[in-house]
Amino acid sequence: MFLLFSPLEQFEVTSLVSVQLPVLGYMNFSLTNLGLYTIITVYLVLAFHFMASNNKQLIPSRWSISLESGFASLHSLVKSQIGAAHEVYLPFIYSLFFFILFANLNGNVPYGFTVTTSMIVALGLSVMIFLGVTILGLSIHKFHFFSYFVPSGAPAALVPLLVPIEIISYLARAVSLGVRLFANMVSGHSLLKILSGFIAPMFTKGPLVAVLAVIPFSIFIGIVALEVAVSFIQAYVFCILTASYIKDAIYLH
Repeated sequence: MFLLFSPLEQFEVTSLVSVQLPVLGYMNFSLTNLGLYTIITVYLVLAFHFMASNNKQLIPSRWSISLESGFASLHSLVKSQIGAAHEVYLPFIYSLFFFILFANLNGNVPYGFTVTTSMIVALGLSVMIFLGVTILGLSIHKFHFFSYFVPSGAPAALVPLLVPIEIISYLARAVSLGVRLFANMVSGHSLLKILSGFIAPMFTKGPLVAVLAVIPFSIFIGIVALEVAVSFIQAYVFCILTASYIKDAIYLH
């Protein structure tokens, strides 16, 4: 009864606990698997930082080294993308990276739920970042911000054609950032579900088939390791693009 029969069933948002309270009529309050794993993700990030705290130790632990390496990488990312004068955005990029990373890694646990495979989360992050970056650009450059949609050096005759293309390209950021994360995580987890559905029955078909099943099972383990690596890569790519969008809003190029 705990098996999933559809590759897409693992991405369904279901209610775990539901309560109706007599507030403004009868309002339904429910805790879904999406909400539960979002809370778990936040506490895992906090627990990781707590375990990596090295305040009372002379020799750093492996947790401390991993955290320092992550901070150094993100600090370098912000400096290279946005510039040393705008490191004020480092805390945001840092928090965003670890939330997405642990949300992705949660989905690699059997029968877990991947928060970033929810369109409302992936697109929600993408749209909010897009709106924030746009507001940032308008607050810094005022009406000069709209010059961003006019390519420099473009012939005047082509401006009426290029401006709509630039606007569409800019608006596409609100969707593309989240869709990239969503599509990569959904495709990887769907592949794992399909392969596990084929491999698992082979171990119950008899001794000979079970021995032969070791080969595809080894490949499956390799794909699982690759999916863990994808969890890191997608979190980092998401932060790189976010930093790039912030840079465009600040420097208008």
